[in-house]
Amino acid sequence: MEKDWVCVFRTEQSFQAEMAKEILENEEINSVVLNEHDSNFPSIGDFEVWVHQDFEVKATELLKDLIL
Repeated sequence: MEKDWVCVFRTEQSFQAEMAKEILENEEINSVVLNEHDSNFPSIGDFEVWVHQDFEVKATELLKDLIL
């Protein structure tokens, strides 16, 4: 991942990661979803949502209700 970017959300479900990305985009926060699933064992691994560190606090606050 690019320097100065941080992971603000992690989930096993791709749809939750996409929901998080959409929430952030609606607030004009650029984000990236990384698929960290193992290609040999798709049930192992997470989807991660990353934002620039300048938006970490705001992004975390926006996504707090998605975190189960």
